[in-house]
Amino acid sequence: MKPRIVFIFTLFLIGFTLFEPNTAVKAQSNKGAKFGKDSITCITNISLYREFFRQWKGSNYKGETVQDAIKSWRWVFTNCPRATQYTYVDGVQMVSSFIEKEENEVKKGKLIDTLMMIYDQKIVNFGNKGSNLGRKAVDYYKYKTADYEGAYKIFKESINITKNNSQGPIVIYYFRLTAKMAKEGAADPSLVVETYDEVSQIIDHNLKKYEAKPKELEGWLSVKGNIEAEFEPFATCEDLVTIYTKKYKQNKNDLELLKKITSILDKKGCEGEQLFMDATIQLYNLEPSPEAAYLISRMYLSGVNKDYSKALGYLTEATSMTDADKLANIYYYIAICLEDAKKYSAARTNLRKSLEYNPNNAQPYIMIGDMYAASAKACGDNDLTNRVAYWAAVDQYIKAKNADPSSAEVANKRIREYSEHFPSMETIFFYDLKEGDSYKVECWINETTTIRASK
Repeated sequence: MKPRIVFIFTLFLIGFTLFEPNTAVKAQSNKGAKFGKDSITCITNISLYREFFRQWKGSNYKGETVQDAIKSWRWVFTNCPRATQYTYVDGVQMVSSFIEKEENEVKKGKLIDTLMMIYDQKIVNFGNKGSNLGRKAVDYYKYKTADYEGAYKIFKESINITKNNSQGPIVIYYFRLTAKMAKEGAADPSLVVETYDEVSQIIDHNLKKYEAKPKELEGWLSVKGNIEAEFEPFATCEDLVTIYTKKYKQNKNDLELLKKITSILDKKGCEGEQLFMDATIQLYNLEPSPEAAYLISRMYLSGVNKDYSKALGYLTEATSMTDADKLANIYYYIAICLEDAKKYSAARTNLRKSLEYNPNNAQPYIMIGDMYAASAKACGDNDLTNRVAYWAAVDQYIKAKNADPSSAEVANKRIREYSEHFPSMETIFFYDLKEGDSYKVECWINETTTIRASK
């Protein structure tokens, strides 16, 4: 063996110990399975192809050493396929480069088949089927762009396996493919809607999972933006109703279909549609649940079906849900119903519950402030007491801005408006009070605030 080969061989053995846990033990106990029948020749060929591959990589994948690398690589792929995952990672890189340079369509087709086989063999020898299928689907779609059905089948199997652990780029490619299929008449538009619902659940899961990790969160927000932009042409309520009305009429007892219809219409703000009303009631009748009750309440909170008393009953039933985001909404909607009935104290109790589940929401603070302002005159009997509630109201608007800076414009407008209703300096002096001191607002409000004069 030449000195250079011996040197490479020695380095490779060291590298194996460094990069693969317990490799030394595995190699001694299971050489036949890992390195094939001829372990020395296997390791030698791995060393050779990896050295040439590194040189090719060093040339920014433009040099000719890839031709030398592929010879030894082919031997490794055939004779010791379980030696290292580099065989498949590097193989994909090399064969992809050959595909992109090949002009003969027949030869290119065979190279594409080889590329797909590399992915299949990696799954056979190293598992991780879902993730590897996702990468295979991306390359299949890249090199066989006309075969929508073939690419979709691989993507679908990958997503079904990985579910919430799907990689962001694969989710994007998967959805883009379904959208393109619909645009070109290769699939019904309902497939896009169903796929949107499917990937949205994956995205929402990961946004929550990585909310404390900025880098990962940014990546999933980017995925969400890509999906939303791609879905926009299919996202109007009119289109969604057109897509699903026929399906609903044909399959009114299909629970999965009903859940898809109600979920997507709710997500896209189509609660006022007749289809949403019909599907939610049917879902509740077939499978009563807090989730179905919540959907029905949304229907009674909007559009021509608005009925706060009916909505309140269903919202109360929905409070047994466990989803924090939904519970924040549920208690907020309960407060809306109670405010409409002038039950301000009970409404505030539910708004505070809403804030327990989502403290960054400004709307509950704004609503409490509005109720305080609306109660000002009713809670007082003189020039001072019928104005002090405005102090408490402005306090709530300030809390709103602190909870969510994007609410500043709305909150500041109310602060300006209600600050004008503060007691005058003369009134404050007349009642022996002083600006900056604490003051207890009575009535149902029962809040301690700060004395301020109108400007």
